[in-house]
Amino acid sequence: MTSLVGAAATRRPNRSNVHARSVVPGRQRWDVPAVLRRPKVAEILEGVLRRTPGVREARANPVTGGVLVLHDSALTATDIGELLRNAVDALSKGVAAAIPRPSEAAAPREATSATGGRAGVLRPALTVAGGAAAILTLGRGRLRKAVLALGAVTAATAVVVRRAWRKTLAAQGESLPHEPSEHTLLRIVGPHKGKLCMASALSALCQVTELALSVFLGWIALVLIKGECAPLVSLGVTGACAQLWFLACGAAVACAAAAALSYAATLEWRKLGQAVQHDWRNETYAHVQKLELSHLEGERTSRISGVLTAEISQMGNFFATSANDVVQLATSFLVLVPAFLLLAPQIAWIAFLPMPVVAWLSFHYQDRVAADYAVSSENKAQLHSQLVNTLEASATVKSFCAEEYEAERIDRLSESCRESDHRTDRSTARHSETIRVCTTASMAGTMLLGGLSVLNGTLPFEVFSPLIGLPQQVLLRLTRLSGIVDQYQRTLAAYDRVEHLRSLPVEPDGHDLTLDDRDVKGAIALENVSFSYPGRPPALDDLSLSIAPGQVTGIVGATGAGKTTIAKLLMRFQDAEFGHVLLDGQDIRRLPRRDLRKQVGFVAQDPFLFDGTIAENIRYGSFEADDDSVVRAARMAEAHGFIEALPDAYDTLIGERGAALSGGQKQRIALARAMLKDAPVVILDEATSAVDNETEAAIQRTLRGFAKDRTLVIIAHRLSTIRHSDRIYVMDKGGVVAEQGTHDDLLARDGLYASLWNLQAGEKVA
Repeated sequence: MTSLVGAAATRRPNRSNVHARSVVPGRQRWDVPAVLRRPKVAEILEGVLRRTPGVREARANPVTGGVLVLHDSALTATDIGELLRNAVDALSKGVAAAIPRPSEAAAPREATSATGGRAGVLRPALTVAGGAAAILTLGRGRLRKAVLALGAVTAATAVVVRRAWRKTLAAQGESLPHEPSEHTLLRIVGPHKGKLCMASALSALCQVTELALSVFLGWIALVLIKGECAPLVSLGVTGACAQLWFLACGAAVACAAAAALSYAATLEWRKLGQAVQHDWRNETYAHVQKLELSHLEGERTSRISGVLTAEISQMGNFFATSANDVVQLATSFLVLVPAFLLLAPQIAWIAFLPMPVVAWLSFHYQDRVAADYAVSSENKAQLHSQLVNTLEASATVKSFCAEEYEAERIDRLSESCRESDHRTDRSTARHSETIRVCTTASMAGTMLLGGLSVLNGTLPFEVFSPLIGLPQQVLLRLTRLSGIVDQYQRTLAAYDRVEHLRSLPVEPDGHDLTLDDRDVKGAIALENVSFSYPGRPPALDDLSLSIAPGQVTGIVGATGAGKTTIAKLLMRFQDAEFGHVLLDGQDIRRLPRRDLRKQVGFVAQDPFLFDGTIAENIRYGSFEADDDSVVRAARMAEAHGFIEALPDAYDTLIGERGAALSGGQKQRIALARAMLKDAPVVILDEATSAVDNETEAAIQRTLRGFAKDRTLVIIAHRLSTIRHSDRIYVMDKGGVVAEQGTHDDLLARDGLYASLWNLQAGEKVA
């Protein structure tokens, strides 16, 4: 107070400097230089005027030096002018001189005049002037405490969020092979950070506009209650009707702007979510296509498809929905905290007290349910996998009358999913209701403290009226925080599953040598090759064999003798653990896999056909082939006859995995696909095992012409398939070559091959 009095004493204004600018019934404007560039003096003068009987509202502007007074008709311009001059004098001479002494307080009061009495008005006003200065001085301590309380609330919230953020980064650092340089969400966004900034800016502007709309609505209520809104009066908008029109137009503009911004923000967020899904799905699928076959076979197909669909969709959906709520919630606090700090600091701390509590509860909830979400996700993956497998094996299930068994198995898996989901749902509901209790308590506290401040005059009602609804609006939005954290946790779990898939090693490629199509002769050799599958005995043990170029080589043997493993090594689906696999004298591990596989046609025993037409399946891999070439390949594979008999011929849709075709028909289409490829090396692994003897004989005749000037390797159980081969290798258990030679040589040797031939021919074995 000493500084305030000293400042006023150094610049004592002349009473004549106070003069009226405009006087109309019930409303006067005065120029008072004493308040120019003196906010504290203006605040005290407002308090003096408001406490004067007959004055309904007063505003002192330290920027212009103007004072607006709204009053009853009992007060005249002379009364207001005298009141202003005496108040200015009291402030300039010192607050202590304006406070009545005890003897003065006991003296008789002057008689009041017929108009209400100037002296009866001025004495209480001067007393209030001193009281206002004292209240302001004493109130600084209360305001300081309120500001400190709000600062403590904000600091506590920052600490909670920072600790949770760092904990998340640390957890990611433990699970990832590299030190994280940015948060998971930013890594998910990737190159679309520009879209993220644009969507965030639109959401922030939308939230600011919605807050402005709430202010307009609060002022409309103020006009309806008090008959006018003082802030609008200071802008020159007077009269309840005019103010209502002004506020209604402002609310309409704010509502339209909020709708437009919300529309734009929603589209931008959804575009971002779709871009995230598109990029991650394409990149992950491209990575999956390059995985080693051993890793790809070790993962469930349904699990991988779930990652490529549901998990990546979750990553995109977080930005399409929950991220918008995060930005709007943050914007609300960034706008409202400074607003309360400037306009109503005495209730700011109670209005935002739930912030650290809700933040701690949310992150604590996130930590607690992380394991539950992992279990729930795993249970759903198992259920999805079992459903897909059961549906694909429907014929097997029905043939063994296992419908009830499969239904019980699905019921058990579904029950596990239900229980894990129930645990997470219970935690989510408990968290949401706890937040609701906190926000409701804050609402009640804000209304109580704010109402008391309005009643004791430390908080103007026109300030409290529009502000009272804003923190409640934002705090109620905090109830979404549990849902946001829920989606955030699901997104992190989805990201971990995607990263696990992307962390599987891809097929190593050889780049030491190049492979020219014109230089491939087709000479193949295995030199001391050994290979075993994980956890199994050796499939091949120090195997050596050679396949001459331009000839037909047959490989036969008992089940498990390593025949298919040889085909996988030649295709580099697997790599030999020891020894070398050579193509034209070059180690195939030094050749690019793509170049190698272009030179090798392969037909498996259980060929895969895609959901499409027959022509599309034959043309697969040779996409530029014309229709005549497709038909020619089908004729060579003895498939043209049954294809032409179908209603749509080559345009017939065959369904998933060629469900509409028999096993022999599928094999012939796969054989036609390999023939259309026209590779210099062709490997047939039980490629005709499902066809009848007559069709197989026709295929063998075709293969003799097809095998001209190319290397053909035929792996078979049925010896009739390879009897005309230039050379036959007989494999025995343990992955070793038991015999080799032509069909006649092996029969003459009367060994393992002869025994197998006699068994298949129905002859008695000695």
